[in-house]
Amino acid sequence: MGVRAAILNRIVAAFVPFFLTCAVAFADDTAKLDGLFERLKTAEVAEAGRIETEIWIEWSKSGSPAMDLLLQRGKDAMALGDTAAAIEHFTAVIDQSPDFAEAWNARATAYYMAGEFGPSVADIAKVLTLNPRHFGALSGLAMILEESGKPERALEVYKAALAIHPHLEGASEAIERLETEAEGQEL
Repeated sequence: MGVRAAILNRIVAAFVPFFLTCAVAFADDTAKLDGLFERLKTAEVAEAGRIETEIWIEWSKSGSPAMDLLLQRGKDAMALGDTAAAIEHFTAVIDQSPDFAEAWNARATAYYMAGEFGPSVADIAKVLTLNPRHFGALSGLAMILEESGKPERALEVYKAALAIHPHLEGASEAIERLETEAEGQEL
């Protein structure tokens, strides 16, 4: 038993620096995203677009080159209109990295593009559980709610997305449109 314990201690000792490095990298990523979101709140339109791009880049990092490749293959399949292949690639990423919010978001988008709102909403719920600041997932949810005949709920979700990203493309216009429609219905 003593030899086994010594071997285990060596293995643990060898991996501790690795895990500490990962924890520091995760903290750095979180700190970087926190800074980006702070800047996003007060940014002008042009700067907001650049910050949004930086946020998407950070969100797309799984920490694994293999998962990043699968994510990209899914995105490429979606760009070609092959939603079935995209869903397969994103599902493979999710199976291997279930805490990678962007894989869930990408699959939600693919389901939406395939007209499968139920699975899309389920994946969006997972995205928002993993990443409550995901303005893209909120925007997608709002679009689904609007298309599903739930304009009041869509309005709430668009406003929540806009609170996170004040210059989110299409959100202000959607809010204005939905509020105008709601006013028209009251008359």
